[in-house]
Order: sequence, then C-alpha cells, then structure tokens
Amino acid sequence: MFPLHEPLTDTLREELAAHDDLTAALLARRGVLTKEAAEKFLNPSYDAHLHDPFLMTDMHKASERLARAILTGEKIAVWSDYDCDGIPGAVLLHDFLKKAGANFENYIPHRHEEGYGMNVSGVEKLAKSGVQLIVTVDSGITDVEPIARANELGMEVIVTDHHLPGEKLPDALAILNPNARADETYPFRGLCGSGVAWKLVCAALAQTPKLRERVPAGWEKWLLDMVGLATIADMVPLVDENRALAMYGIKVMRKSPRLGLQKLCRGMRVEQRAITEDDVGFMIAPRVNAASRMGEARDAFALFTTDDESEADLLAKKLEKANRTRKAEAGAITRAVHARLKEREIRSVIALGDPEWRPALLGLVANTIAEEYERPVFLWGREWSMSLKGSVRSGGATHILELMQAAENVFAQFGGHRAAGGFTVQDTEVFFLEDRLVEAYARITAGEKSVDVLAERADAVLVPEEVTLSFLAKIERLSPFGMDNPKPVFLLRDVFVREISRFGKAEEHLKLKIDSREGNRSIDVVTFFVKGPVARTAQELAQGSRAHILAHLERDTFSRGNPVRLRLLDIRVV
Repeated sequence: MFPLHEPLTDTLREELAAHDDLTAALLARRGVLTKEAAEKFLNPSYDAHLHDPFLMTDMHKASERLARAILTGEKIAVWSDYDCDGIPGAVLLHDFLKKAGANFENYIPHRHEEGYGMNVSGVEKLAKSGVQLIVTVDSGITDVEPIARANELGMEVIVTDHHLPGEKLPDALAILNPNARADETYPFRGLCGSGVAWKLVCAALAQTPKLRERVPAGWEKWLLDMVGLATIADMVPLVDENRALAMYGIKVMRKSPRLGLQKLCRGMRVEQRAITEDDVGFMIAPRVNAASRMGEARDAFALFTTDDESEADLLAKKLEKANRTRKAEAGAITRAVHARLKEREIRSVIALGDPEWRPALLGLVANTIAEEYERPVFLWGREWSMSLKGSVRSGGATHILELMQAAENVFAQFGGHRAAGGFTVQDTEVFFLEDRLVEAYARITAGEKSVDVLAERADAVLVPEEVTLSFLAKIERLSPFGMDNPKPVFLLRDVFVREISRFGKAEEHLKLKIDSREGNRSIDVVTFFVKGPVARTAQELAQGSRAHILAHLERDTFSRGNPVRLRLLDIRVV
C-alpha cells in the first residue's frame, strides 16, 4: 500500500507518529493535523467532545421557557418536518415531554397537502386546541408569516432548525440555529435539526432541577438513537460534534428497546446489535422517508413511539410496503426518463420534467440518471401547490449549488450542497431550463483540466494481498463515514479478472473475482444495481481481462466469518 496525493511532511508525520502510514495519511486528508485532533477524531468522547448547549445563542431563554411550560402544564406543540431529520427530532421531543409529564401534542404537516415548514392554517388549528408554546424541529427559520400569526394568536414559538435563514429572521421567542446568525457563539455549525432539538432537551434538564427530578440523570442519552439516525440520514458533515453524536447514536440504536426499530430491523433482515451507518443510510432512512413520500409521515413517527408490539409490527410492515411502492414509482419515472433521453441529444446538463411526476421521488431518480450519465441531472414535477418543484444530483465533480447560482433568474427557490439540491423553477423559465443550465455549466467549467480520474479519486494504491480483515480494521477506526468523512477509496492496478458473474432476480448485480499478477490471493468484488460507466465497462470484461479497479473495502456480512471484500466504484480495462 502507498498513499496517493501530497506526501506527509516530516513535521506532520512526527505529529501523527502514533498512527500507521495509512491512518496518518487519511487523517491528514480530512484536515486532522495534530496529535490532539487525531485523538478526538478517532476516539470521540461523550463527556469531552460534546459542546455546552448554552453556548448556542438563545439557549438560556429557550430552555427556561420550555421547562416552565412543562412544569406549569401549558399545552406545548412540537411542529416537525416530515423527513428523516424532522421525524427523529419529533420522536425525541415526544419521548422527553412524555417522560417529563408535559401537556403536549406533535404536529407533523402533510408533505403533499401542506408542504414544508410551518403554515398559517396549521398554526390557527393549534391555537384553537389551546396550544401556548410551539417548538419547531428542522424547520421554522424561514417561516416569518406563520410565526407572526402565532404571536397574534397569543402563542410563543421556539425555533430549532439548522437550515439557512431567509432575508429576515422570524419574530420567535427564541431561535436555536447555529446557521441563523453571523455572530453565532456555538462552536459547531454542522448539527442536523434533531441535533439542535436534543441540545434543547439537554439544556432544559441542566437548567431546571425540578425537571431533572422527573427525568433520571443520563436518561437523555437514550434519545441519541434518534439523533444518530437523523445525523447520518440528513447527510450533515460527520466531523467535530457530529462524529460523537453519530457514533454514540449507533451504539444506542444497537441496544435500543424501541419496538418499532426492532420490528423494522427484523423486516429488513438487519441485525440490530450490529447496525452500521450503511444500514441507517441505505435501509432505515429510506423507509422513514417513504412514509411521507408515499402516504403519511405520522406512520414513521408512530413506529418509533409506540409501546404496542402489534402496532409496531403493523407499522413496520406498512413502511416496508411504502418503500416498495416508492421504488416501483421511482422505477417508472426512471424508465420514462430513459425513453426520452434515447430520443434526444445528451448535453452537458440533463433537465427534464413532467407535471405528472411526483416531486418527492425525483431525487432518487435524478441520482440514478446522474450516476449513469456522469453529469448533473435536474428533474421536476408539479407539487400539490401547483408549483414546479424538483431535485438535482451532480453526477460527478460539478458543484450543484454553484451551478444553480450561475443560472440567473431561472429558479424561484433553490438550495442544497455540492452533490445534491432541490429547486422550484419559474413557470415561465421551465421550457428553457436545460438551455440556461448548459450555458451556466459552460461558464463555471471553462478552463478545467482533465486528470487521472481513478488516481484522483483514490486515497491509496493496494494489491490484492493487502485486502485483509486486519487492514479493514484500520480503516474502520475512522468510521462512521459520511459527509466530509467519506469511506476511504483504494485503487488496485493491473489486476486479473478470474471470474465474472451476475446475480439478483434480474441479474442486476455484478460480482468479480480478482487476483494479482502472482495469483496469490483471490478477492471478491461486488457492485449492486450496476449501471452507467461500470455497466458499459463490464460488457467489455472477459475472464482473464486485466483491469484497474477503484473500490471501498467492506465486510461480507452474508458469508460465514464475514470475510473482507471490495465494493466496486469504477473499473477500467487495461
């Protein structure tokens, strides 16, 4: 094994002397450059590495108001988003308020009938039911009008959110959002919405002894299963405090007594006591999100809060069915996109839409098409509100947010990050959407140089003999992996392809057996739902082919002994 990219300086190598060459190189690529930072990164501590919640602007005010409402029996409403950040946040506040003996209800807006965030109609319903305090989760920071209406009706609002604000902040009693103000005093801005809500719980318990009498010391740690679920699912950066929250969240998930989580894992054939971030991101989160996309988000909320085994079993099966329906509908849209692409020129940016397409499913489809065609893909449909909404995925190195910013006057709203985003397109611009995006893409990519793509994407070069469980154990020390802490990628050059096979009902998965020139070690290489460039290259492969392979290392949990294997990312025939 040898690392690619810039070699470590003597000073940096000395600073990271406690670690082997690979670990030191991977830490350095992640900006971990000191002995102390390496210790914090590799061994996150609940006590030492979680920040004081009272460092967050408005936390004293918010936690005091929430505690007072609980102790005096005021009616509280928790208004959460309907995705896999808002739902876990709603669950953790439900559990806390129930444990504390509060008078409360959970309000989850319907994705298709009410849309994202607070709305005036819902606020008025809460006022009629006697609510005096609203606490938002993963929403609220741009809801100026609904919060103003809540104030008019005599209610107070505590916003807990992590999204970027609009032109002005809402007139809430307190705003807990590390991204809301330029002068924010909280030392980490990467928390997800559920993370912010959990901080409020911790602060309320720390500030109010009478509340702590109702909630045993340390009980709030059991809520970390929901915080970890949201932190991983919402793709916030898994660095700093989020690393500790994700790591401890996974530990709690493995031991969680939640009947709904247990039933969900059983239905997915995921071993709860061995849950990983991949299980959360690729198995649990899609089922939680399917609830709102295909029906009612409250099903996911009820799954995680119920104490009834029969109800938990029923809800887990309902989410499984919703996820299958989501896959089927997304598959139908994907086939429609493919059919239209066959009839037209493939440009540097793909932008397609149909008023009949469900916007909630388009991120999934855009990701599939972007991976296949290796370029940005924008897909739109018509929302319940009659607006044209859609999703975009990058398909490679293009920074999506920069691309949308460069396409002036096209979008009514847009947001996202480097790899993915969402948008609302102006009705008058939808017919010119692809033209405008192609022009913007040409402007922002002008002058870019081609690179050795495989080497550029890899962290190090391996030979098959080095692909061992002990080597994988070194890599796993850097987990959980996610945004800003990606799984290490390895390049295996000039390997021999000994066997090629397909598996799955439709033979949609690919499996290779490879070894080195000496033939000393045979390694399994797999990829699921093979498509795009890998699928095209696979057609050129034959037994005995030589190839360069780009891959992650992972455990084969379906084979006895959980041997190490490679998860194929890219392949080039030599």
